[in-house]
Amino acid sequence: MSELYYVGMDVHKKTIAACIKKAGGEVIAEQTIAANRVDLGEWAARIERPWIGALEATLFSGWIYDFLNPYAKELKVAHPAMLKAIGASKKKDDKIDASMIADLLRCNLLPECYMAPSWIRELRRMLRYRNLMVWQAVRMKNKMSGLLMEVGAQYDKKSLHGMKYFGELLESVQDVPESVLAMLKMSRSSMEMFDTIQKKLIKTLRCDPRLSGRLKALMTLKGVGEVTALTWALEIGEAERFSSIKRAVSYCGLCAALSRSAGKDHRGPISKQRNKHLQTVLIEAAKLAPRWDESLKEVHEREIARGNRNRATLAVARKIVARLLAIDKRHTLELLDGKAKKK
Repeated sequence: MSELYYVGMDVHKKTIAACIKKAGGEVIAEQTIAANRVDLGEWAARIERPWIGALEATLFSGWIYDFLNPYAKELKVAHPAMLKAIGASKKKDDKIDASMIADLLRCNLLPECYMAPSWIRELRRMLRYRNLMVWQAVRMKNKMSGLLMEVGAQYDKKSLHGMKYFGELLESVQDVPESVLAMLKMSRSSMEMFDTIQKKLIKTLRCDPRLSGRLKALMTLKGVGEVTALTWALEIGEAERFSSIKRAVSYCGLCAALSRSAGKDHRGPISKQRNKHLQTVLIEAAKLAPRWDESLKEVHEREIARGNRNRATLAVARKIVARLLAIDKRHTLELLDGKAKKK
């Protein structure tokens, strides 16, 4: 059996610095490769022995991971924050970083992070783009209100974004410059465009056969709607990777940072190391869920009685995470049992 090579890669937008080492640490090759599929394929094909690779998680890591996976015996993605803590050094350049990643890999010290399957990453990209469209539509709504307030126009805040009322407002409003009317029309058309796009994206995601069963199971939970279920499924990926509810709660950013030293615990504010997309959606769901679920209402009221409304919302959000994780894992087990019976 041939000896394995260990390959560390420092990934950038235009270039990739690669360092190939033996198990003992001997450097076989160091090279800077253009970050495109042709050059990367030629480089990977020239590696003589089976190899295990590692690269840092960045914006560009997804396509590189998918492209190199068939060439490597195993490919890992490193957690960037933990990697910086381990590999902090006075000297820093691309070659040193690639060499450090290769060393961590061959010594089995690489802080590995989860890499979702390519189809989940593709759908997740669509969902995040949909969230951007919603945000842009809200911006346009706020801009319309701001333009009317700037020129002192009277309007009904609740009815402003209705098509019929908006048309009547443009015809009846007085002492408003033509430029403002033109900008109001442009803002309205932009808002409608963004809203149409986000609805099409949601429909595409909802109808995907790889997600439909999972979404149906998640939406059996009271207070969990379509967007919350989609965000959970695509941001979590595979629920089995969380061995406990605490880990899932931490990933969602629903717990405080903890500093423990000399037998003393210090709790800070909510940790910034989290999935911000999940955190936002779960907080919004936690504000509404107590209206439909009595047990969640009890949790909310108990925390409110202690005098902190924000902590009450977090407590409800943590309960929702626990339930979503349980439903998700049960659904996965049912799928596996069904496949086993078919065999």
